[in-house]
Amino acid sequence: QVQLVESGGGLVQPGGSLRLSCAASGSIAWIYTMGWYRQAPGKQRELVARITRGSNTIYADSVKGRFTISRDNAKNTVYLQMNSLKPEDTAVYYCNAVPSLRSWGQGTQVTVSS
Repeated sequence: QVQLVESGGGLVQPGGSLRLSCAASGSIAWIYTMGWYRQAPGKQRELVARITRGSNTIYADSVKGRFTISRDNAKNTVYLQMNSLKPEDTAVYYCNAVPSLRSWGQGTQVTVSS
C-alpha cells in the first residue's frame, strides 16, 4: 500500500501563496488520477483538484483559477500551487488517489488569516 506524506502548509495572509507537496512511498505512476482534498473544521472532506496520468486537470469551482495541481511520476510526488488564498481556504489538505485509497496521510494544515 502506498503511503502518502503531505507537506508545505502554514499560516499565510489573504492573497498569499503556498505550494503543497505530497510524497508517496511507492510509485504513483499506476494511479490514473491523483487528487488534493481538504477538510475544514466541521465540514466534510472535499476534493478540490485532480490530475490524470496524462496531466488532464479538473478543479472545484471554489479554487478554479487560483490553484494548480501537478504531478511528477518519476519523483512519486504531487503538488498543489495555491495562489490568491482566501480565509475560506483554511483547512487540512490531503492528497490521495481518486477514488481514494483506503489509507490517508496526516495532511498539512493551511491557515489563511490576517
